[in-house]
Amino acid sequence: MKKNHIQIGALLLMSLLLSACGQDSVSTDSEPESSNNSESVDISSTGAVENNSEMFSDRDFEVGYAESESAIILLNGDSAACSSDTVRISGSTVTIMDEGTYILSGTLNDGMIIVNSDKKDKTQLVLDGVSIHSETSAPIYILQSDKVFITMAEDSENTLSNGGSFTAIDENNIDAVIFSKEDLTLNGSGTLTITSPAGHGIVSKDSLTITSGTYDISSASHALAGKDDVSIANAVFAITSGKDGIHAENTDDAALGFVYIQNGTFDITSEGDGMSAAAYIQIEDGSFHITSGGGSENAEKQTSDSWGNFMGGGKGRGGSRGGSYGGLTNTVTDEDEDSTSIKGIKAVGDLVINGGDFTIDSADDSVHSNASVTINGGTYEITSGDDAFHADETLTITAGKINITESYEGLEGLSIEIQGGDIVLTASDDGLNAAGGTDQSGFGGRRGNEMFGGAGSGSSSGSIVISGGTINVTAYGDGIDSNGTLEITDGYITVCGPMQGDTATLDYDVSAVIAGGTFIGTGASGMAQTFSDAKQGIIAVGVGNQSAGTQIKLTDSKGNTVLTHTPELSFAVVIISSPDIISGDTYTMTVGSISGEITVN
Repeated sequence: MKKNHIQIGALLLMSLLLSACGQDSVSTDSEPESSNNSESVDISSTGAVENNSEMFSDRDFEVGYAESESAIILLNGDSAACSSDTVRISGSTVTIMDEGTYILSGTLNDGMIIVNSDKKDKTQLVLDGVSIHSETSAPIYILQSDKVFITMAEDSENTLSNGGSFTAIDENNIDAVIFSKEDLTLNGSGTLTITSPAGHGIVSKDSLTITSGTYDISSASHALAGKDDVSIANAVFAITSGKDGIHAENTDDAALGFVYIQNGTFDITSEGDGMSAAAYIQIEDGSFHITSGGGSENAEKQTSDSWGNFMGGGKGRGGSRGGSYGGLTNTVTDEDEDSTSIKGIKAVGDLVINGGDFTIDSADDSVHSNASVTINGGTYEITSGDDAFHADETLTITAGKINITESYEGLEGLSIEIQGGDIVLTASDDGLNAAGGTDQSGFGGRRGNEMFGGAGSGSSSGSIVISGGTINVTAYGDGIDSNGTLEITDGYITVCGPMQGDTATLDYDVSAVIAGGTFIGTGASGMAQTFSDAKQGIIAVGVGNQSAGTQIKLTDSKGNTVLTHTPELSFAVVIISSPDIISGDTYTMTVGSISGEITVN
């Protein structure tokens, strides 16, 4: 590698950096290749939904009903009354046996509404100012029907609650305030408050769909749970849960157990994951405020076993297994094992976000997929105890405004592809990290022990490709770390690394190529690497020990400013590449109070 010395008064700046791992010499071709990338992401390749109408029927949004054609059920404390012969009343238990619309109002002190109609029936329950409490079971239990619609009447306030235990009344494991064996839709323009001190809030053993309404849910376990899916549009939620805020899981069919959100407002505080799906998650829009696992300040816990114990639910302090959960006697299942995860948004399958406003404070990863993550837009304020965004496979960002104020690693995946967006991140370890393997954190692992590359095998299968966007990295580990290859073809990237430890502005195993865009990096000199191949001008120099806030300025031979940058951390190395840096030209670099000329080879 040719060495270019910069004479700055009595100070001799170090030569062009040699790669710490003996990489090839830097090329400084004067004609940069075109690097504009206008290709759009093919969402269908992720297996996500392309047509929103697939998720909802017209009736899911229908909140109207004809009172004259409905059966009226009056709840009277310890009894109920209804003139319809399709309703059977036994004390404080009301059983609906046929399809149609049923309007409920009044109070049940300790009772149940049971739907047990023909398997082909569609049944609508209208809650018009009801308060139903069940000491030992579900206030609403849907045993059989084709599909049930629960509608909150306009301006109505409704309350459903359980007393703290669930006692079996049949072969079904009723464990929620609203428990449905069938497809269930909730809608309306009223409010529904649910209190479940020993179990879930709303459970459907088929599909759970919510298209409107306002919901305040406090539950010891999952707040919303669907076996086939949880699909939501245009509803408002305030959720406090001892396990996941929203949970979808189907152990019989890997294609099911997904979460789809078209829109809505979500305020979720969960001891488990804020949102979790055993299949995929797709979010089109919405407003999300998620605090999971006690937030980033609880990061060292990594699971919810040893804290929280909301309303007697979860596993309890100390991570005890089995036994009694706040009055529920259960055995440990795979679902219990997963529910200790304390991520913000987690999918076992692909996770696609096309828009929305997200504020996430998570003890573990904020946005996580065991497969791939695709971010096509939205705004993000992230505070994470582990990775801000993590994909076991590919993490793709095409657009969006992302601000990561705290993380262990900012962006992590086997492959990272950044095509656009505005990204500002702070990481206590690596800013961008591409590595092969599976993230174990939240599943019995520890932060920083994520088993990438297979038990320290040093896998070089990772890749980072940056073809657009604005990226500002402040990292206390490596700025950009690829256990494989790095390629930059466009974008504006600034990397601010630390001086201490075995860290580097750039760290790669195979190659690092820059063919477009602007890169400005600073950091330590001990393990420093520059690009192994450059299709445009590059300057990489040691500058001695410079304090944080020291300005770097590059001007051309005519005195025009090419670029300026002020690192937030102290630094000993500067790496700059830009289409405006031309091979053969001479430039003046000023670092604080010192300056000198550089001729780019």
